Formats: sequence, C-alpha cells, structure tokens
Amino acid sequence: MSTGTIAAKPALPDQAVIDEDVRRALAEDIGTGDLTADLIPSDTEMQATVISRETAVICGTAWFDAVFRQVDPAVTIEWQVSDSANVGTDQLLCTLKGPARAILTGERTALNFLQTLSGTATNARQYVDAVVGTGVEILDTRKTLPGLRLAQKYAAACGGCRNHRIGLFDAILIKENHIAAAGSITKAVATARRLHPTVHVEVETENLEELREALAAGADSIMLDEYSLADMKKARQIAGPGYALEASGSVSLDTIRSVAETGVTYISLGSITKHLRAVDLSMRFT
Repeated sequence: MSTGTIAAKPALPDQAVIDEDVRRALAEDIGTGDLTADLIPSDTEMQATVISRETAVICGTAWFDAVFRQVDPAVTIEWQVSDSANVGTDQLLCTLKGPARAILTGERTALNFLQTLSGTATNARQYVDAVVGTGVEILDTRKTLPGLRLAQKYAAACGGCRNHRIGLFDAILIKENHIAAAGSITKAVATARRLHPTVHVEVETENLEELREALAAGADSIMLDEYSLADMKKARQIAGPGYALEASGSVSLDTIRSVAETGVTYISLGSITKHLRAVDLSMRFT
C-alpha cells in the first residue's frame, strides 16, 4: 500500500496537543473555581492512589499528568504502569502526592482522560487479538470524539491497531456520496490524480462491479463496504494477492475472524473509537 492512507503506529501526540486537550477539559469542569475543594484547608497535603477495577489496556498517562501539571505542579505522580500495558483487577496504576485541594480538583478530569483512552485501547486490543495469526491488520477510522482525534488515534495504536488517515487532509477516500457527486468512480479517481498526484487514493465500493471499475481506474486501494464473505473472497481473486483490500461495515467481534480469513488486507472499525466503554478506575486518598 502506498504511503498516505495507513500510518505506522504513532508516537505520543505533541505535548502542545495534549496540553490543549487538558486546558479545554479543565475549563469546562472548573469554570470560575472548585467550590467543594475550598472546604479543605489550603495547606493540607495528601497521598492518593489510582487502581483499576477491571482488566484493561492502559492509555492516557500523559493527559493525566498534564491535568495536575496545569492545576498545581506541586502534585507529584509515580506511575507503576505505562501506556499499552495490560492491567488486572485492583492493580495499582499510580500514586499521587501533594496539595489535597489540587488532587481533588484535578481528579475527575484526569480520570476522564485515563478511563476514556484506556477504554479505546482496550476495545482495540480485543479486535486485534481476535485476528491473531491471519496477517490482517485492524484499522481505526475518523469516527472519534470531537476534539480528541489524535488522543483516540494514539489510544487505538496502544491497543495494537494501525491508524487509517488522520483527517481529510492526509489521504483521499472516495465514498459513495463523492462518487454520486463526481459522476462515477472513474471520473472521481481521474480528478484525484490530476489535483493530488502524490496522494494515496482509496475507493469505497459496494459490489464487485464497482470493485472492477475502481481497479481499472487505478485506485491505490479499495474498501469493500458491507460485502458478503463470499464476495470478499471473490474480490481477492479479482484484485490479486498483493493488492490492498479493506473490509468495512457491520463487523463485530463475533464475525471479525471470518472476515479476516477471506484474504482482505485490513479491517476498519468505527466501533473502536465510538462504541467504547470507559474503563472502571478509582482514585482514593490513603
């Protein structure tokens, strides 16, 4: 597959991105001030621990740290785990020490980031584990929480997925509405080549006839949207062994192994980032 569509597992987003995510989150939670934390004497120092209440894949430690760095840098955090780690029930994740007010003020926002991103990573890992041995790679999508695109893309990678395009700016994916507006797959691909000759071009298809047109038009890769297992196998035969095919649509943990065994290259899942459940974590003063 040519460069542009499928990114290598990314490093942590730039610190400026993380700090901005945290700034927005703290502003909506604290507003003009934490009224309840004011009940605690300002000189009170405390220690707190964060534990997992269930098995999970951890992600979001940098966002957690940034919360307390912005609330009060006097809070220190000692981590026992790192991003991508598998953790068990009642496992200690980190210990915090510092001003009690600051720990209380940052608690919810810090846990929100850690729980949500760990939920994304945990979700991703389930799908990755389900296709082990098939050679198929699991992709995330653009169906992310608004404002947290890079955070969730990073979390998906921590769970073992590869990132599909980050946004509308780094690759071309010609979908059914683009095809309808352009007039045909052939016209859409030709225009893409003329306007953006170095950019990867993928075409979403809904049947084998469209697959053949996309191949003839010179698409770099093809998405098989809502294909039957039989048609996925036929698509592989038509496209040839080395061509990048991406299965998408109505794939679940129960069906993903069967989809992987059809010979597709990738399986993309919006559910990784949008059908997630926050991991159950707990912070307690000790």
